[in-house]
Amino acid sequence: MKKILLLPGDGIGPEVVAEVEKVLAALRDGGLALETERGLIGGAAYDIEGKPLPDATLAAARECDAVLLGAVGGPAYDALDWALRPEAGLLAIRKALKLFANLRPARVFPELVAASSLKPEIVADLDLLIVRELIGGIYFGEPRGVYDDNGRRKAFNTMAYAEGEIERVARVAFDAARRRSGRVCSVDKANVLEVSRLWRETVIAVARDYADVELTHLY
Repeated sequence: MKKILLLPGDGIGPEVVAEVEKVLAALRDGGLALETERGLIGGAAYDIEGKPLPDATLAAARECDAVLLGAVGGPAYDALDWALRPEAGLLAIRKALKLFANLRPARVFPELVAASSLKPEIVADLDLLIVRELIGGIYFGEPRGVYDDNGRRKAFNTMAYAEGEIERVARVAFDAARRRSGRVCSVDKANVLEVSRLWRETVIAVARDYADVELTHLY
C-alpha cells in the first residue's frame, strides 16, 4: 500500500489537485494499492494555522511515499512578513525533505508546433529535460537580510554552493541523459561568478564517470 499526501495549497492548486484525485481514484479502481490524505500548505495553511507549513503537514509528508502539491501564493498574502508568506512554506518543505533536484520536462507535440512563436524547424521535436538545483544557491544562502545604511535601506543575499550539492544534482542530470539523448548541457555564469566556476569544475569532474554522455556548457 502506497500513501500519498495531497497538498492543494492556493490559487489554481485546489483545482489541479481535484483532477489529480480523479486520476488516483481510477488507478485505485484498477487495482493499484494506494491511499491519500490531505494537508495544508501556503496561504491555506496560514489562514487556519497561522503559518505556511504546519508541523502536522511536514510530519505527514515524512511518513508518506509521495507528496503531490498544487500551488502556493496569491495577492492576499503579499503584505505578510516573509516567514509567513506561502512561498516560505514551499521552500521549507523542499529543504526539510531534501528535494534538491527539480525535473522540468519541455516537449512540443506535433499538433502544437504551429502555436509556438519559434520557427517550426526550431521547435519541432523539442524534447528537453531541465534539471534545476532546488535547495542550495541564493534562495537558501546565509547571511541574508535588509539593513539601514545612513538612512537608506540595503538588502543582500548570499549565493553559495558546496561541491557535494553540485555533484548530486549533476548526477541526476547525467543519469537522466543516459535514459534519453546521452547529452547534458550545464548552464552557469562561470565567466563572472566564483560560484559558477566551482559549478563548472565540479560538473566536469562528475562527467568523468559518464564517458557515454556528451557534456557541453552554456552561459
